[in-house]
Amino acid sequence: MSISFWIFIVVAVLVVFYVIGIYNKLVTLKNRYQNAFAQIDVQLKRRYDLIPNLVETAKAYLKHERETLEAVVEARNQAAAALKNASANPGDAQAMGQLAGAEGSLAGALGRLNVVMEAYPDLKANQNMAQLSEELTSTENKVAFSRQAFNDSVMQYNTYKQGFPPVVFAGMFGHAADASLLEFEDREAIQQAPQVKF
Repeated sequence: MSISFWIFIVVAVLVVFYVIGIYNKLVTLKNRYQNAFAQIDVQLKRRYDLIPNLVETAKAYLKHERETLEAVVEARNQAAAALKNASANPGDAQAMGQLAGAEGSLAGALGRLNVVMEAYPDLKANQNMAQLSEELTSTENKVAFSRQAFNDSVMQYNTYKQGFPPVVFAGMFGHAADASLLEFEDREAIQQAPQVKF
């Protein structure tokens, strides 16, 4: 056996170990963003569990605002269904889009509820309502933090997967599609300058 044969064997072994390293890193990064989404899942479920309590507390005061309360409950149910779908496949573009849309609808419904509550001083002074509102705000902050961690993990996964040489092997290892970010805001609306009219 010649020296060139042994050099070939050593190079082949190194290439195999390098490819195994690429595979393992892809799996690690995918697991990280899936775990990050699990944190969002926990916080959104907590949020969805708080909303019925908020609505029940408000019902006694908002007898004439039934449409607003029903809109909040409906938006909450749609968001919970979208979360269930997204939890089955974190990073899927369609699931993330549906969750973002449902969260936008829920935020709008909760915003309308807050506007209505301003007209009812007794409701604003209610201790249960204040506590529920505070818990909901705290949960909103946790959702924002979890979403940022998820998006960071997705970005790291996509960046590594799209780099060379991992891009050559990613499709073969079942990592062909990029993971999608989760963005609750309408980016185009945020980027436009506000219009002021007098």
